[in-house]
Amino acid sequence: MQFYASPEQMMRDRSEYARKNIARGRNTIVLTYSGGVLFVAENLSKSLHKIGEIYDRIGFAAVGRYNEFENLRRAGVRMADMNGYSYDRRDVTALLLAQAYAQVVGAIFTEQTKPFEVEICVAQVNQRPEQDELYRITYDGSVTDEPGVLAMGGQSDSISGGLRERHRPDLPLEGALRLAVDALQSIGGEGGQPRTLSADQLEVAVLDRARTGRTFRRIVGAALTSLLAARPAAEAPTTDQGTGEAPGETPGATSPSPPAS
Repeated sequence: MQFYASPEQMMRDRSEYARKNIARGRNTIVLTYSGGVLFVAENLSKSLHKIGEIYDRIGFAAVGRYNEFENLRRAGVRMADMNGYSYDRRDVTALLLAQAYAQVVGAIFTEQTKPFEVEICVAQVNQRPEQDELYRITYDGSVTDEPGVLAMGGQSDSISGGLRERHRPDLPLEGALRLAVDALQSIGGEGGQPRTLSADQLEVAVLDRARTGRTFRRIVGAALTSLLAARPAAEAPTTDQGTGEAPGETPGATSPSPPAS
């Protein structure tokens, strides 16, 4: 004879189980910038990717158990290919995939003994920055439309606030990457101190608005190192346009000559 457990207790136990295991993973950040959508994940592996491509203008990012979210990504690729081939490539959207993922993950959460230990993001780049789409699907099948920026992982609540305050949709790629890396470095240090993440510890990719066809591309190696070393334009010293002189100086002015001895 099986022991009785109320539905509320079963759902509560499954939620606690999924949250606890997702919290063990490293964080992932997705945000929009002037040229498209940027994905930044803390990942020490070079072959087990947390960020991937689904379709022409659609990308995927996840945290949690690798084999589970990789199966979801592959299923999304097959669904997108089938719909694009059967109907039209423009009919494949991030919203369509997010709804399909929500149905699958939600059914597993309610019907199976063990829920999926995953949290995923489906992002789509469009013609204008204000039209970019970010959808977040949690372990219980809930879908939320995140405007501009989202963070997933164990410390997502700690870094989301600062991200939203500093994020601007007109940020260049260097500034958006620095913002995401600073947010990842701000947590997890010894004694609560910030950490330092190198290019080898990061997985970075973008959906490039300027590209036609497949917009997904990874940023690795020297390209990533140079972007991390670059100073955002807002931090670079500025000069008066047309004069090449520092702000506050009068064009053509000369310093007083020392008195004759």
